[in-house]
Amino acid sequence: TVLQAALDTEMTEHLGYEPGDRSAPRGDNHRNGSSPKTVRTEVGPVELKVPRDRAGTFSPQIVPKHARRVEGFDEAIISLYAKGLTTGEIAVHLGEVYGTTVSRELVSKVTDKVVEELVAWQGRPLDRVYPVVFVDALYVKIRDGQVANRPIYVVLGINCEGERDVLGLWVGTGGEGAKHWMGVLAELRNRGVADVCIVACDGLKGLPEAIAEVWPRATVQHCVVHLVRATLRYASKAHWSSITKALRTVYTAPTVDAAEARFAEFETEWGQRYPAIIRLWRGAWEEFTPFLAFPPEVRRVIYTTNAVESLNSRFRQATRRRGHFPNDQAALKVLYLVIRSPIANRTNVTGRTTGWKAALNALTLFYGDRIALN
Repeated sequence: TVLQAALDTEMTEHLGYEPGDRSAPRGDNHRNGSSPKTVRTEVGPVELKVPRDRAGTFSPQIVPKHARRVEGFDEAIISLYAKGLTTGEIAVHLGEVYGTTVSRELVSKVTDKVVEELVAWQGRPLDRVYPVVFVDALYVKIRDGQVANRPIYVVLGINCEGERDVLGLWVGTGGEGAKHWMGVLAELRNRGVADVCIVACDGLKGLPEAIAEVWPRATVQHCVVHLVRATLRYASKAHWSSITKALRTVYTAPTVDAAEARFAEFETEWGQRYPAIIRLWRGAWEEFTPFLAFPPEVRRVIYTTNAVESLNSRFRQATRRRGHFPNDQAALKVLYLVIRSPIANRTNVTGRTTGWKAALNALTLFYGDRIALN
């Protein structure tokens, strides 16, 4: 129905007047019936009536002449789905574009075709070594008896060639927990990840121990962005600018000793007013300082989970409009489509890491033969 409506619309554009419009100037060309044609589509064979014009100059675009296969219908629906539109909104959108009715069931059937691809992607083998891995979680609403916030565990890796890739997505239950992270990391090891040099994460309690259990030689790096955000929760907005400026001198210090000295100055200035901030940083100090041993090239890669935060931002754009998902698979399907649908003219989560060669040289000096180029 959509294809037929599109063909008729193309003919109207070609001739410049609607069918039956006797007031429009006809010229030497006008409609001249139609020809039957069957084309194969992703939803099965479709019988069409291709409109003809008297002059024989009409050349349809959506179903080109001599074409027996129509490509792109599924891709258009999947693209809209990945951008955050619900099945109902996609059906309405296609109806507005083509002036006809498309069922939500058809839209759902088309998007369900990526499930098999998703399952294969979730179980694919991975590289043996990843110099840097980022782990984080975001929350989406999923109906499981009742609607509840559920964590989606996200792991992003940078391999030895500097290529970024999402290693997997997992739906958890309840709140984010180190126990579930243990299972996620163990699955990555079972899929071939034998060693990770640096794992950048937030300050979740028990997570460093879970990482050490799976990859004993990994360096755990507390994400500075998460740490600064947590800091601002304890401070008045009037002091945010001054506090972030002072903390910047701490996490950009050239050495650990220099960072200690600058944090002591920060504690002298703000400790009495905000003791919880001092306690927060002291508690995270062991996981915060590892990146200070590296040169700026490496620090830019590992000091923050901005790479995975950027991905989470796109995830939230795709999930915000839906309200909630009916099940785990529906949520994973949308997030997977976000990953596999890069945005033109923008830095995407998958792709080359800027400045990787300089970072690789520094990492190789630090970790030696643990980093092996394939």
